[in-house]
Amino acid sequence: MSKTLQGTVRLAGALLLTCGASMAGATMHLKDGREAALSVPMPPGIKLVSTELDGTVFADAEGHTLYTWRQRELRNGYAGDPKGSPSNCGDEPEKTNAGLMSPYPAGLTLPDLADRPACSKLWPPLLAAAGAKPVDKWSLIKRKDGGEQWAYDGQPVYTSALDHAPGDVFGGLSRPGAFDGPVTRHPVGPPPDVPPGFAVHTVNRGRMLTTTEGTWAVYYSEHDSPDHSNCDEQCLKTWKPMLAPATARAHGDWSVFQRAPGVFQWAFRKAPLYTYILEHRPRGQAGDDLPGWHNVYTQLAPPPPRGFTVQDSTAGEVLADAQGRTIYTFSCGDDATDQLSCDYPGLVQAYRLALCGGGDAVRCRENFPYVVAPKGAKGSSRSWNVVLIDPATGGFATKGTPDALRVWAYRNRPVYTYAGDAQPGDINADSHGEFRGERDGYKAFWLRDDFFGQDGD
Repeated sequence: MSKTLQGTVRLAGALLLTCGASMAGATMHLKDGREAALSVPMPPGIKLVSTELDGTVFADAEGHTLYTWRQRELRNGYAGDPKGSPSNCGDEPEKTNAGLMSPYPAGLTLPDLADRPACSKLWPPLLAAAGAKPVDKWSLIKRKDGGEQWAYDGQPVYTSALDHAPGDVFGGLSRPGAFDGPVTRHPVGPPPDVPPGFAVHTVNRGRMLTTTEGTWAVYYSEHDSPDHSNCDEQCLKTWKPMLAPATARAHGDWSVFQRAPGVFQWAFRKAPLYTYILEHRPRGQAGDDLPGWHNVYTQLAPPPPRGFTVQDSTAGEVLADAQGRTIYTFSCGDDATDQLSCDYPGLVQAYRLALCGGGDAVRCRENFPYVVAPKGAKGSSRSWNVVLIDPATGGFATKGTPDALRVWAYRNRPVYTYAGDAQPGDINADSHGEFRGERDGYKAFWLRDDFFGQDGD
């Protein structure tokens, strides 16, 4: 059944808006806020910046987000930076594919070589000043040119040329790569301020609170009162309280209360916390289907612009346009050694055009239409904005470009619908592309993915 954001009561606190109104009012005493992070030692010139999608991250002196590129095994080898080793992000543009992800042989010429940047141009290394000294988890790694680059926990650290202002996280994705997808760069920051036994994972709705053992989703109940559990004997058959040791102490958003003599339970922003005994997969949201129960988010993702809706599909809930058509994003990493992004309008478009239209930009727009922004519409957050696209190339349009389109973008990348979706909730183009869309392809904008696992997990 189709639902507007205004009517989606059980999404309370999870995301969204209609007519400028947030759903957070239905979350009882559990209110939105910025995720707190632990205080950690940092070298001079490195600071902390709060982001909309990834919590608190490390940044350079100008506030630009810092990223790491952790090595991972692919189909035919490894890509990324090995821990404690020099950077594999070179100063010369790659010219051929490496054969790391695909069944095709290595050595094939990459597209648009004239415009392909060197890895270090797209991912500038965070260079250390002369005389810099290691600090805690921050160390120095020699680059091949003899200079020194900062590393965090043994991983070389970079900024992204795609980020322009403090808090931007356009350079990479928070979710880990999967299957034969590229080894993506990830924002890096201090650990979130959560007690032992808890963890935080980024999903499209926000920063989801989980357990560390098995990463099971954590929930709260509207039936409870601040720092008091009303989960009785019958309730405890399906809900397991998150117990705290007797030595636990309240701090920040976290409190501890005594649910029975000598038995203590954690609460987050005054809401007692539980896991769902009948949960069928890690980081699940099955408990959210029960009246009054909700997943917990340490920080909510920004709501999409006015006019977007939520639709039920056969595999979960998806974000959709005003007509109920599923929203898709395109992700892409090329198969060169440095695995540069190919999903950004300012970079090569050959991969996307090949997938959506056999290289024909007109067919591509017919198959995967851009979500055009209404006249005068503006972005609702740093994460959702309006970009100007040249329909003939798929790249960013310059001033005066004929027939330029104003389209909605998420993480500064356009979003699309699919011509093959006939009804609201259709997801016929989800995972359309190479290796289920993990290498390059289209993904439905999942708000809740009950089949594959949210955000590729």
